[in-house]
Amino acid sequence: MSLIFSADKCTLCGACVDACPFGVLSLEGERLSIGEGCTLCGACVEVCEAEALALPEAEGPSPRPGVPLGGIWVFAEQRQGRLAPVALELLGEARRLAAELSVPVAAVLLGDRVAHLAPELFRAGADKVYLAEHPALAEFVEGPYAAALTEIAARFGPEILLAGATYVGRAFIPQVAAGLRTGLTADCTAFALDPERRLLLQTRPAFGGNIMATIITPRTYPQMATARPGVFKRLADPCPGEGEVVRVELGSLTAAGPCTFVGTVEEIRERLPLAEAEVIVAGGRGLKEAKHFRMLEDLAELLGGAVGATRAAVDAGWIPYAHQIGQTGKTVAPKLYIAVGISGAIQHLAGIQSSDFIVAINKDPEAPIFKVADIGLVGDLFEIVPALIAAIRRERE
Repeated sequence: MSLIFSADKCTLCGACVDACPFGVLSLEGERLSIGEGCTLCGACVEVCEAEALALPEAEGPSPRPGVPLGGIWVFAEQRQGRLAPVALELLGEARRLAAELSVPVAAVLLGDRVAHLAPELFRAGADKVYLAEHPALAEFVEGPYAAALTEIAARFGPEILLAGATYVGRAFIPQVAAGLRTGLTADCTAFALDPERRLLLQTRPAFGGNIMATIITPRTYPQMATARPGVFKRLADPCPGEGEVVRVELGSLTAAGPCTFVGTVEEIRERLPLAEAEVIVAGGRGLKEAKHFRMLEDLAELLGGAVGATRAAVDAGWIPYAHQIGQTGKTVAPKLYIAVGISGAIQHLAGIQSSDFIVAINKDPEAPIFKVADIGLVGDLFEIVPALIAAIRRERE
């Protein structure tokens, strides 16, 4: 496409030449010359009072294809024969969305000798499980996993495809989206639907967590998104552990990829992982020193919980990164979250929004944490927390 020029309207005033930010317009004698490099920015069109210049009409977007009949899918991430909690959480959310669209829910299970996981997926909300077993899928490698999921989705046609924003999901789900020539929204914290247009409204933090952006995929299928672990809830009432298992024979795993699996190094785990804790006691900048986290450890131990922290506390070196909660750390969903000396920056709040009950302890009555807390204690944490520990111990005795 190129700029449209009507020589009979041109007055040779030169305004367009001065307005062109790329210097591709020039007056040569009694005519206007348009050189190479025009980006169709429209600056010249805006200043041309004679309306001798115009932009070509842009091609409209391709019409949206027909709605696939595969319903809502969840990638059932598993490692060494154990399902990742985020897969079960997303199946619970998928059932909620599927009820609005009146479509089935399916899980895609990749691996080798993992068929025994299907009943757990049915109990978590899947109506159907697409099962692909192959030696190349025994351990996670990006290439084979991307090829397998792309082939299955292209063959059976999901309307929506969800996956966890874990190391595994972040590593290969973008390749699947590229292979299917569709969009992908990463790190979502909420989903909703526009039922009339059958659009998945995908909400995620943006600009460092300062705003929440809602993104849609209006012209392609499947609508794809990843969600952070701990954001969504599993089904409160499990479904029957039965459903349809569709065994898929893959034709895309014959060629060797550029990467090979070498081995697994077991990570150092917390005493109680934050993602599994029903009670979390978290500390922030208000603790002032690393040694004061011992006080939180005592309280967490009494409550059978885990210790968390804000990014400020981690950056200060008071506690390891494994305990960090928030947009740049872990997303948690405990039954009880006790925030000690935490002001409540939006980046931290993004990681605790799924908590059932929040107790905040802070000396600043205007701290943002109190806006989301169910109970707020305004006062000196170095007096409140020891008193709380003593009261619990007395009650136990």
